[in-house]
Amino acid sequence: MLAYLETFGCQANERDSETIQGMLQQLGYKMTQDAAAAHLILLNTCSIREKAEQKVFSRLGTLRKLKDEKPSLIIGLCGCMAQEKDTIPHLRRRCPYVDLVIGTHRLHRLPAMIRNIQGGMGFQCDIEETGEIIEGLPAIRPYPFKALINITYGCNNFCTYCIVPYVRGRERSRGLAAILEESRQRVAQGALEIMYLGQNVNTYGRDLEDSAASFEQLLLEADKIEGLQRIRYMTSHPRDFNDSLIDAVCASQHISRHFHLPVQSGSDQILKRMNRGYDRGRYLELVRKIKAKAPEATLTTDIIVGFPGETEADFLDTLSLVEEVGFDAAFTFMYSPRQGTPAATMPDQIPLREKKDRLHALMDAQAAISLRLHQAMLGQSVSVLAESYESGILTGRAEGSQLVHFPGPDTGVGTFFKVRITEPQTFLLKGEIV
Repeated sequence: MLAYLETFGCQANERDSETIQGMLQQLGYKMTQDAAAAHLILLNTCSIREKAEQKVFSRLGTLRKLKDEKPSLIIGLCGCMAQEKDTIPHLRRRCPYVDLVIGTHRLHRLPAMIRNIQGGMGFQCDIEETGEIIEGLPAIRPYPFKALINITYGCNNFCTYCIVPYVRGRERSRGLAAILEESRQRVAQGALEIMYLGQNVNTYGRDLEDSAASFEQLLLEADKIEGLQRIRYMTSHPRDFNDSLIDAVCASQHISRHFHLPVQSGSDQILKRMNRGYDRGRYLELVRKIKAKAPEATLTTDIIVGFPGETEADFLDTLSLVEEVGFDAAFTFMYSPRQGTPAATMPDQIPLREKKDRLHALMDAQAAISLRLHQAMLGQSVSVLAESYESGILTGRAEGSQLVHFPGPDTGVGTFFKVRITEPQTFLLKGEIV
């Protein structure tokens, strides 16, 4: 039997897809890249923005023909979109040929649900919310040299624009010993780099009985794992980010000197409406501390423009913060209303044209900063883990998470190289092996 899996969204979904593939393998499925040849098709979905959901419904529409041609084909929906309660009735009306819907809390039940369908029990749906963390699920890892490892599930922040707490649930931390054991196993299997995942890594451990468990402790314990060469993590929250994390990074041998610290806006008024829990001054104070203790570190961020009520003055506050901080890169977005979040019903929604204009202005400002910082790297040598190869060019990430392209052998994927930067560009660096 053949299974086809399509993944939308973030690294948390990518990690869930590894587990899905592991469970499917135990059921006797082999993975295929050809949806038309599959006996089972699963879409692991994202609902962070409305556009992401529209893409999923569009994809489901293209699968109807396959279902008509092969009635025994099982089509299923997983991920954040599946967890939204309002999705189910809409899905049943629009795509009645979908056989299975499984939420983010119940992934471990996927094999039983597939067997039920195979046994003629019809449509299967499980989106029950539970606080249970199921350890030891199988996984198929696409890259032996790097690993994604969850440290928390869910989120307690309830930013007014974000659907994540509603589809991923309240924050639950994995036990420290379980995380470290998985880390050692992955390194023993060949992983050189680990990315620890959580919606807010800084609050890791606060819900555990072990009061000593903290994100900083986890990082420093992982730093001792023999054979592990680089540690990354995603994502920090400025409200909970503290000096001890900077100190842990600086004291370590293998933790990346890259701080991704989403600011979202440079306006205190907008930050308050977003329920971010910090103000502009607090954020800039954190930046100053990072630059003082780790001047070699890179800083990246997320920014939303066009949030309800954002005035031109608010937007200019964001632009001035971007200039003051000098981010190495920024992930920039137009605000997109998400049904079920407080911001979706706020007054003073911003017209699309105005949001686009602000996004373009922000992107232009950030591009100039990124290019200036990259040009300062001309002639420098950086350590790069090669992650892919195409037409004689290796591509990977440097210590500061910069994307680097350089000529090299196809056998170099999964290897660290020392690369001299020869051609800095706005969004990437080009270089040569030293």
